[in-house]
Amino acid sequence: MTAKAYTPKLLTVFREGYSAATFRADAIAGLTVAIVALPLAMALGIASGASPDKGLITAVVAGFLISALGGSRVQVGGPTGAFVVVIFNVIASHGYDGLLIATLLAGLILILAGVLRLGQMIKYIPHPVVIGFTAGIAVIIASSQVKDFLGLAIDKVPADFLPKWQAYLGALPSASWAAIGVGIGALAIIIGFRRLAPRLPGFLIAVVVSAFVVALLKLPVDTVGSRFPDIPAGLPMPSFPEISFAKISAVLPSAFTIAFLAGIEALLSAVVADGMAGTRHRSNQELIGQGVANLGSALFGGLPATGAIARTATNIRSGAKTPVAGIMHAVFLLLFILFGTDLMAYVPMAALAAILFMVAWGMSEYQRFLALLRMPNSDRAVLLLTFGLTILVDLTVAIGVGVTLASLLFMARMAEAVEVGSGRPRDIDLDSEDRHQRDDLPPGVEVFRIAGPFFFGVAGELLDTLRRLGQSPRVIILRLRLMPLLDASGAQALEEFVEQARLAGAEVILSGVQPQPRSMLGRVGLGETSMKLSYAADYARAQALAVELLGKK
Repeated sequence: MTAKAYTPKLLTVFREGYSAATFRADAIAGLTVAIVALPLAMALGIASGASPDKGLITAVVAGFLISALGGSRVQVGGPTGAFVVVIFNVIASHGYDGLLIATLLAGLILILAGVLRLGQMIKYIPHPVVIGFTAGIAVIIASSQVKDFLGLAIDKVPADFLPKWQAYLGALPSASWAAIGVGIGALAIIIGFRRLAPRLPGFLIAVVVSAFVVALLKLPVDTVGSRFPDIPAGLPMPSFPEISFAKISAVLPSAFTIAFLAGIEALLSAVVADGMAGTRHRSNQELIGQGVANLGSALFGGLPATGAIARTATNIRSGAKTPVAGIMHAVFLLLFILFGTDLMAYVPMAALAAILFMVAWGMSEYQRFLALLRMPNSDRAVLLLTFGLTILVDLTVAIGVGVTLASLLFMARMAEAVEVGSGRPRDIDLDSEDRHQRDDLPPGVEVFRIAGPFFFGVAGELLDTLRRLGQSPRVIILRLRLMPLLDASGAQALEEFVEQARLAGAEVILSGVQPQPRSMLGRVGLGETSMKLSYAADYARAQALAVELLGKK
């Protein structure tokens, strides 16, 4: 492992040379992301059981440090929906000081994980587990906002899922039509702008319009000012919470959960950013940057933070070139904290609830959830069990049980894939195949062979291989005759590989696909009738098809 692997991308960018034109592009992207992050940070702060200023502090301090010290060129960090459940429970059980201690510990755990080179461990989390727990968190976030969206008169909402809904149903007669109208109006504005003008900041427009209507008509609805009358302006001075061994012991399990979520979401976001921007992140340095950011956030009284996929995608689409864009996003949010905090008081709670409904909808990844329901029973069982345990029991339990079940089912499927031979020589010499598969390969064609099961532990290698090619070939042949098993994570990786190849202008040919992988590919829309790729019965026919495709280009 070289020192480069532990070099922040910001330092690399400055060494390469940083121009005024690049700064202009980064500043515009940073301002765009700040406009998106402003109402979102406030809403996440409230949903976590804290206050809106805590969410903004987190976006400023952690957002700055994640961009300055992380291993991704375009990652944007801050508070995210994944933490809402954990933060709410920690504050309820151990108070806000307990959360600060847990966040400090999580920061240290993340730094240690980066130093120990655990950045690649994300690939061992099966795809159904990731989708199951993110969809479960989405349901919990949406459920937590029902009270404010409907304007229900409930003094204390139960923390657990089923008692929460029992309380909601019991309080339905107290629903406020004014709050419901504001919430529906905010939802309509957000959805309308997403469909008709996606480049405009729908979240911020919904908040501004809702606040204006409530103030103009003097509607009897809860606002940030009525719920949090004493919001401080500016950043607080950094300080340590009161730490004791007893408090550390009490919050340590939560600290591991926060660190795990922060690491997983940050690395997932970095992978998404790589796919969109054509970059390659440094996973271990990203963990270290996330760890320092969580330490910084806790010292300023903020919440746990991680890379935010939606804000990172907005950053890239807005023209960000370097980590300076993420730093500028934090600077613009700081200016609001210094000079615009009083404006927060006018924001209706129902409008923030509408924003979090949309956040939950985005987190749910319902399309991938539904796609996994069409997978074999084993993948479906892992998905639904993780999803159910996340909602009804505990996030840590859900992930642990999901990964364990996925591993056991994988071993069972591998046992079924083993064939007992009769002692005859193998029909293929792997070394010979490796030696000759590139003979007579036409210019512009690349070939790879996958030998062995393609499952959640190795799925990420395929995309890494595509990125290492540099200039993409015009045709890529994937030889799959020696791949007996394909699970949901592997199918997802193949789907992403085909999509990335198509974006780079390359056609993909699958050669010698066995029955089980063929069935799995059909479930994700990559069957033989798909227009996204081609099939060949064997390698010779794949080569001939590659020549034919080259002739059409």
